[in-house]
Amino acid sequence: MISMPGTNTSGNVSLTSDSSDSALFHATTVNVCVLCLLLPIPIFAIMGNLFIMAAVARFQHLRTPTNAFVVSLAVADLLVAVLVMPFSLVRSISRWHFGRHFCRAHFLLDVTLCTSSIFNLSCVALDRYIAVCDPLHYPARMSPRRVAMLLLLCWILPVVISSLCVSLGMYTQPPFDVVGSSTQQDTQMCLATFHVPYAFATSAVSFFIPMGFMLFAYGKIFKAAQRQARWIHAIDHHSGHLQMNQSPTRTASTRRDQSPVERYSLKKERKAVKTLGLIMGVFLICWLPFFCVNVVHPLKGYSTSPLVLEASMWLGYANSSLNPFLYALFNKNYHHIFAAMLDCGLLGRHLRAGLDSSLFGRQAHTVVTLETISR
Repeated sequence: MISMPGTNTSGNVSLTSDSSDSALFHATTVNVCVLCLLLPIPIFAIMGNLFIMAAVARFQHLRTPTNAFVVSLAVADLLVAVLVMPFSLVRSISRWHFGRHFCRAHFLLDVTLCTSSIFNLSCVALDRYIAVCDPLHYPARMSPRRVAMLLLLCWILPVVISSLCVSLGMYTQPPFDVVGSSTQQDTQMCLATFHVPYAFATSAVSFFIPMGFMLFAYGKIFKAAQRQARWIHAIDHHSGHLQMNQSPTRTASTRRDQSPVERYSLKKERKAVKTLGLIMGVFLICWLPFFCVNVVHPLKGYSTSPLVLEASMWLGYANSSLNPFLYALFNKNYHHIFAAMLDCGLLGRHLRAGLDSSLFGRQAHTVVTLETISR
């Protein structure tokens, strides 16, 4: 029987071509899915933080100490979305194309801006803690000078931390013998890694210490909210007893129907629980995985999967797109401002007129209220 190598060769070429096309199609599909998944993060971060900055710049009544920290937070998150996320997005869907020197600059910006965002979140927690737990001394403790000093620290300390990371050699590339293939090496080319002691130090300063303070501050705020709700309930209960003594024929069901203050206090307490739980929950979900991986990665000899490193990093980036909604857009005042800025005909003119009323003219944080938590 005569063999026909020509036929076999063409068949092998056809199979090889088909498998190559299939692999290319699969890789392209995966990249498109990753792009669709990650692209909304910088888009929402840019839109939400620009809105916060524009609202405070346009309406003078919003220029309060709390909103000073919120604006500083918005600036940090906006810069993360503009200066850091686009290059990280290219790296995530392909590989690093911008060279080793720009990789160091990208790392410097990443650490600086993300750490500044976390520090600003801590200042927001500090501001609300003083406003709720010590309202009488709030104007003195949150004077314009002290607010300015805190804002400077929120930006100077991250610059110092990131600069030390680069200048003292905290930033290192994984050893080549750890990386199993050239593809993995390209993927990990510009992922931030640290030596073991520096990984603990930077993670503690940038995240774990601010996280502990935020848990402490919001825990105190929650207890203060509960005390206020109990005070309102006790006052309403006492006034109800007085009314029943004056009107003996009044039934208990009638009293329950006429206790709006008690229902209001319970509603506000539930809102406080939801707000505080959402703020801390989102913060921990976004940043805790990244900093845990940041500590574990060097301990495991830089053998953590690049997919885990990228996923944890993008979870942290997602916090920059969620902060505007958590710290501003959940506030009813910003709902009115948003409608006014859209200039929705008669409704927009009516809301803009309302912005000049006493709703925004009141001084913030002069008394302990549950509304203070959601400001």
